[in-house]
Amino acid sequence: MSLPARLFRCLSLSLAILAPGVALAEPSAIYLVRHGEKAAVGQDPELTPQGQARAQAIATILARTGITSIHSTPTQRTRQTAQPLAQRLGLDVQLYDPRAPKALVEKVKGLSGPVLVVGHSNTLPELVRLFGGAPGSDIGDEEYDRLYQLTPMSGGGVRTVLFSTPSAP
Repeated sequence: MSLPARLFRCLSLSLAILAPGVALAEPSAIYLVRHGEKAAVGQDPELTPQGQARAQAIATILARTGITSIHSTPTQRTRQTAQPLAQRLGLDVQLYDPRAPKALVEKVKGLSGPVLVVGHSNTLPELVRLFGGAPGSDIGDEEYDRLYQLTPMSGGGVRTVLFSTPSAP
């Protein structure tokens, strides 16, 4: 067999082996959090000092998970929650429309590696469901500590683990 024919066979075999993995690209884990504590005034409030401390705690918790993409709604409080981790990892925060959760889910499912999504108490449970996870009870207005970890399982299911992020001392 000639050299070009052998190279073509090897290339064809390599593509056949790699193609299923490429077609099934998906994040290895999806982390979802609500923004940190927010100021009580204004249309688009910023984080309070306690919320800023929580954002730093989230960055510390997730810094070594290999996050490759960070997504936030356009509000100041969600962007400020995402920013410490983005800055630590040298990533840009990708903005998404909280009124279009299916578009975000489709975008994230096309990514690889761990992903962080920062949202709101009224949007996170739906996002967790759309990603195939179990959100648990509704998120209360004064509840800021949930950290969801969704991991794909063999067979197509999604494992949901619920962590708590520490509040400021």
